[in-house]
Amino acid sequence: EVQLVESGGGLVQAGGSLRLSCAASGLTFDDYAIGWFRQAPGKEREGVSCISSQDGSTYYADSVKGRFTISSDNAKNTVYLQMNSLKPSDTAVYYCAAVDIVAGATPDAEEYDYWGQGTQVTVSS
Repeated sequence: EVQLVESGGGLVQAGGSLRLSCAASGLTFDDYAIGWFRQAPGKEREGVSCISSQDGSTYYADSVKGRFTISSDNAKNTVYLQMNSLKPSDTAVYYCAAVDIVAGATPDAEEYDYWGQGTQVTVSS
């Protein structure tokens, strides 16, 4: 059974930092790219950042470029999302998801096969 478990969310003041983790099990980690998505109340799901372990390629949404960094520890089957300079507009439930490696670091949520349960990130002003 494939499981993706997010952790690291919480409440932080604007300008602060959080590091999200996505621990994967039940799949061959090297065969998948991992993406981070977020959804705020009343808004559509947004692709935030993605990474392909195959070639190290990454994707960042324009809204997070320069503030968020995605990384992968293949030995631990874990992907991290370091979020710095957080803004109230970053408030959302953050989900990680896995997609077959052939799709690459794609922000298209429809491509993803497996999803975690989500972790809440709240940034206060």
